[in-house]
Amino acid sequence: MSTHADTLHHQATLEWREGQPYSPVFGDVYFSRDSGLDETRHVFLQHNQLQERWQCLQQPCFTIVETGFGTGLNFLCAWQLWEQTAPADARLHFVSVEKYPLSHEDLARALALWPSLGSYRDALLAQYKQIVPGWQRLVFASGKVQLILIVGDVLDCLPRLGAHADAWFLDGFAPSRNPDMWQPALFSNMAAHSHAETTFATFTSAGIVKRGLQAAGFEVHKVAGHGRKREMLCGRFTKNKRLAPQPGRAIVIGGGIAGTATSRALAERGWQVTLMEQENTVGQKASGNPLGVLYPKLTRQDVPLGRLSLNGYLHSLRLLQLLGLQQQGQHDRCGMLQLAYDEREQERCDTIAAQGYTPELLRRVNAEEASQLAGTALLHDALYFPEAAWVRPRAYCEALASHPSITTMFTTHASRLQQTPDGWQVWSQHTLLAEAEIVILANANQIMDFSQSAHLPLSAVRGQVSQLQPLTDTPPLRTLLCSDGYIGPLLPDGYCLGATFTPDDHDTSVRAADHELNLAMLARTAPELYASLMPQIPQGRAAIRCTSPDYLPLVGPLFDYAQLQARPPRYTADPVSSLPWLPGLYVNTGHGSKGLTTAPLAAEILACAISGEPAPVDTALLAALDPNRFALRQYGLKRLVQGLACYPAHIMECQQDASI
Repeated sequence: MSTHADTLHHQATLEWREGQPYSPVFGDVYFSRDSGLDETRHVFLQHNQLQERWQCLQQPCFTIVETGFGTGLNFLCAWQLWEQTAPADARLHFVSVEKYPLSHEDLARALALWPSLGSYRDALLAQYKQIVPGWQRLVFASGKVQLILIVGDVLDCLPRLGAHADAWFLDGFAPSRNPDMWQPALFSNMAAHSHAETTFATFTSAGIVKRGLQAAGFEVHKVAGHGRKREMLCGRFTKNKRLAPQPGRAIVIGGGIAGTATSRALAERGWQVTLMEQENTVGQKASGNPLGVLYPKLTRQDVPLGRLSLNGYLHSLRLLQLLGLQQQGQHDRCGMLQLAYDEREQERCDTIAAQGYTPELLRRVNAEEASQLAGTALLHDALYFPEAAWVRPRAYCEALASHPSITTMFTTHASRLQQTPDGWQVWSQHTLLAEAEIVILANANQIMDFSQSAHLPLSAVRGQVSQLQPLTDTPPLRTLLCSDGYIGPLLPDGYCLGATFTPDDHDTSVRAADHELNLAMLARTAPELYASLMPQIPQGRAAIRCTSPDYLPLVGPLFDYAQLQARPPRYTADPVSSLPWLPGLYVNTGHGSKGLTTAPLAAEILACAISGEPAPVDTALLAALDPNRFALRQYGLKRLVQGLACYPAHIMECQQDASI
């Protein structure tokens, strides 16, 4: 299996022959020299019967999985046909695995060969930035078209794919040129992610491909190829039922970043959402600070926490761009300097800088360059994230909740959940507030007030921020600074810095002692800036964050903990299905101080699972976030935790069974 660092250092090496891209590594072209556009339409669109299927599409979404993104030509052609033929309210999910992604420059040059795809090409190039190993989700056409681009080896990535394909685009270089891809494992993984209506098409007619597909359960036909290729293969899978839940009603409890992002993600998929919040508006409590910081906390090894942080960061940047908060003055990509302020941080920064990330994502800078970027004297080297950003959390929540399919209920205290044959009811003491097919709990530590989720091992962490006003005409700080705390750039309401970290403390009154801690952090991090801001008494705000024992959030469906206590599941052929699930009940919580980075991606994970869409992350990360992981470990069922990655299909079955 390729490593995290290996993948980072691999980008496609191209030669340009007669104006067309050629791979010297594989000794093959990226598309037909005669007409790549016609070849794509003949092989992949026509022989997956996409026009006919999309014209009479009954399901809310359609998923294509592709091996080999290459120049993106297949994606753009599929998008164009989708726009021309599919129902206006349907969504296209295009999942593509690419081991060697093209640079932005090469991609632009290759796609310039097809002027008829100009508007689609420009939209792709606008988002084709900071492409990193693993899963990234790019959104187009107001969410109606979504590209999940997976950077890695296809045989490593397909087993971790949280999706079932409606159509396969078997692309990539020819079997004779790229034998490592065309293995039995490819075909068996295709079968594992297919259903009885899944089709496939491929440009090759090689016997090894035909036999491999047949052995995996596909019905295979050899038909006329395109241009110089006399024959090609197409066909369909013959097993597995298709699970396609229809949107209905949903209740989301909690009006912070997690709750509003979850509401938005469901509303965009056609759900009618009731958003309940105890306060009188969204963006209160931990989401009510004057400034939030958006940056990735990268790790030295490829571990779930690091993957979630990086994927969440890139997803949130794209989401903020779509919401237009920068134009409203509520958000800015001012960049951030993560300072190597002690020996341990110096070692961490050195390791991360050596992993081969693109300079668009991060680069190593010395103290002198860091000082120039920040506009104030700094004493340490740093990692510079040029796209890192600040955002006004309350404005972010308001923008997320602003959707015609979201109804808000403020000053509403939900105290009890009641399961019904049709879903769930939410009560306040003896008053029924609302009922729906699904409920998502996103109200931080208050989740433990409900009997169904009282067992979750969440804990409170108090954090206080301080605000300071400029006292002199000293040049303002231009970037975010991060050491053992953060300092925001100068905004109209001054500087914001923080935040303290006090576990198991629920007191939200502002403390002078915590201001002193924040000021000491400022003095260590940016002594020149500190001197220009003193003396003054800071203003401030304290809030309670919610975290978990392993510092990963809890995202996914819940099972009945009382039933698990009474009768733990046995190790059967399908142990996950033996768990006592509570169909339609989900959580999105435990994001700690990183909610701006991780909660919106967690919302997408939930919405995709609920709606039967491809997961925006790999299945190993799904399992790492599952809220039931602690209960299973408690009962010595650690081996079941990885199996939790298959929950989307099982939960959909439970929901369908409950509705019959």
